[in-house]
Amino acid sequence: MLTLHWLLTAATLLIAVLALLRARRTSKRLERLTESYWELRYEAGQLRARVTRLEPPDPASGGSHAEAPQAGATAFVPLSSLKR
Repeated sequence: MLTLHWLLTAATLLIAVLALLRARRTSKRLERLTESYWELRYEAGQLRARVTRLEPPDPASGGSHAEAPQAGATAFVPLSSLKR
């Protein structure tokens, strides 16, 4: 009967060690995935900024640049801005 208890104790310890190793492996994998996620978010933001700089503003989208004068067009300049 005492041998059965020792066998159960040894089996339990073995299972605990295996679970600990698996938890550490999973933790490291989660850390790598989290780092990759934030790197991808950063790169996506960088690419979005580059695309925004490269694309001309679309007047149909109602952006703030829709009212800007076209090249070669005469624009109104208030006199108060010239006095400064």
